Amino acid sequence: MAVGELVAEFGTPLYVLDEAEFARRARAWKAAMEEAFADLAETDVYYAGKAFLCIAVARTAAMEGLGVDTCTEGELATALAAGVPGSRIGLHGNNKSRKEISLALDHGIGHLVVDSPARARPGRFDRGRTRRRRRRHAARDDRRPRGRARAHRHRPRRPEIRSVDRRRGRPPRRRTGRRSRARAPDGPAFAHRFADPGGRRLPGRRGGGPTAAGRGCARAGDRDPRSRLRRGYGVRYTVLDSIPPSPAEFASILAEAAAANVEETGVPAPRVSIEPGRSIVGPAGMTLYTVGTIKTVEAEDGPRRYVSVDGGMSDNPRPILYGADYTAALASRAPSEGVRTRIVGKHCESGDIVVRSVSLPADLAAGDILAVPATGAYGRSMASNYNHVPRPGVVAVRDGRARWIVRARDRGRHPRPRRRIREVTGGVGSGAPRGRRGPVSTTHLHTGIARCVLLP
Repeated sequence: MAVGELVAEFGTPLYVLDEAEFARRARAWKAAMEEAFADLAETDVYYAGKAFLCIAVARTAAMEGLGVDTCTEGELATALAAGVPGSRIGLHGNNKSRKEISLALDHGIGHLVVDSPARARPGRFDRGRTRRRRRRHAARDDRRPRGRARAHRHRPRRPEIRSVDRRRGRPPRRRTGRRSRARAPDGPAFAHRFADPGGRRLPGRRGGGPTAAGRGCARAGDRDPRSRLRRGYGVRYTVLDSIPPSPAEFASILAEAAAANVEETGVPAPRVSIEPGRSIVGPAGMTLYTVGTIKTVEAEDGPRRYVSVDGGMSDNPRPILYGADYTAALASRAPSEGVRTRIVGKHCESGDIVVRSVSLPADLAAGDILAVPATGAYGRSMASNYNHVPRPGVVAVRDGRARWIVRARDRGRHPRPRRRIREVTGGVGSGAPRGRRGPVSTTHLHTGIARCVLLP
């Protein structure tokens, strides 16, 4: 389907998701894990819903044989609304509320990851549940949540996030001895080791690669019958990024590490599950923008052209939050000779940069359409309406047809003025103006600053 047709029908800014590409990448992860661990252990693949989740996406992931990993009540409710069985849903998240835990237990969630020792107390899982619910969930052991306290390591640049001084999980040294304390005769069974490598892993990066992702879980079989690797599978955002390993390469390296541990210890390999999200939905999505104002400035390293678009940090905050790099291309017509360009948003922030540096046609003009690829992950899911800019909707494209899967519901919904205002100015010695409800404060009038008075 042509970009011009999408823009004419749905407007910009606009998220576009290629459903066929999403399904293909999901199948690739499923097939890769099954093939790599065929003679070693059972495997599960969960789609990490935090990358981007809606009913249509959750349904597609389930149709391709994947489970859905959630982090909050909203994500869990979305997966359930899509018809995903509770046994194929996982619940992570920091500081889970009693309502979230109850919702997970009521629907027989297959994996419930414990965030801290306080959440592992047996009473935490039993509060608010009737005896009938307890008997129902105790009758089938395979429906009881599988949990394990985690040590999460995210990608932010602050050093304390990569050390033991962090808000989520607990230091690895304190894991020993906690497992028996977290068990209860009539409560959930905690039989699951969880490892989150954090961020996106690409070859050549410090601490990156599939080997680093699987190092902790390869030795999990000596204590836990299940092992879970969460996220950490990178995608290529720009031509400067290295090409990430394919799902088959990732799975084979993880299987080799697990097989080496089995041979070394003699302990059977654990059941392994992974949670790719970015690597599935990231390359399957892009964002379309309309070009607005264009100007050229003299930078220290030479002239640079600034191109403003009708979106920005509200629909993709990753550049301003993480310093993430993206690229862009002219999508509305054939390109010409390129000029060094910086694409910026329309928000009142100096750091509102969409693409830091890219070569775009010299004859770029207002009204042209730009496409920013690989925005399927953490775009819409982290979007906001900062500066009251409406969040874009998401359109799914497949077989030449397009449809809304997330509508831009707040587009055009702005408060309407209900009262007229009159500007009043004054200076030292001026009389205090009066409004409908009495005198108006003249604190600012004495400095000569304008003051507004509400009128009927």
